[in-house]
Amino acid sequence: MTTCGYPLLRHPGLDPGSRFFDVPTMRDTKQGGWVYMMADRYRGTMYVGVTSDLPTRIYQHRGGTGSDFCAKYGLTRLVWAEQGEDIVSCIAQEKRIKRWRRQWKFDLIERGNPEWRDLFDLLA
Repeated sequence: MTTCGYPLLRHPGLDPGSRFFDVPTMRDTKQGGWVYMMADRYRGTMYVGVTSDLPTRIYQHRGGTGSDFCAKYGLTRLVWAEQGEDIVSCIAQEKRIKRWRRQWKFDLIERGNPEWRDLFDLLA
């Protein structure tokens, strides 16, 4: 499948048959990453994301450029974050969490942040 003469690249989570992770540079990377959740308020709308640079990504979300979803729903509060050893395992964890039930996500957040406070200041 192509677009304008270029092969159509799909996000690995959206294309179960993708061989994206078989690319040696992705498989051999050892750079760490973060899985995180943004929210607008206590038990409100949530967004699960993954990044290698959490502070920069949160600034992007707060400025409205991080994701269309966060911009649309005003998700500016970092309520949960977990650091991983490599970006590939972080992407896998993000996909797992996105499939969870809403209550399970609430439980995960409330284990470490029962009041759903913005954790961004703890990063600085």
